Amino acid sequence: MSKTNKKAKDPRFLIAEKEAWIGVGLVLFNFIWWFGFAYGPLGSESVENYQYVWGMPAWFFYSCVVGFVVMVVLVIIMVKLFFKEVSFDEEGIEEEGELK
Repeated sequence: MSKTNKKAKDPRFLIAEKEAWIGVGLVLFNFIWWFGFAYGPLGSESVENYQYVWGMPAWFFYSCVVGFVVMVVLVIIMVKLFFKEVSFDEEGIEEEGELK
């Protein structure tokens, strides 16, 4: 059996691909969140008109501080709900291609 056929039948690759797409989605969400606050209405004002939260410009506080907290919560939720524990050993795969 060639490597590509083995890869296509191995369910670990399907799980890994799904989890990789979840990671890409989280990265894109994080970038859009950061960019939206940094270059959106809060960050595009002149410096004299900035609003401040805890001594930081509001755009920085919401994009970096709040964004970090949001991302930590989202990653925890995604890992708990969508990620599966997968064996890296060949012994963890049954003949039918199912995980033990």
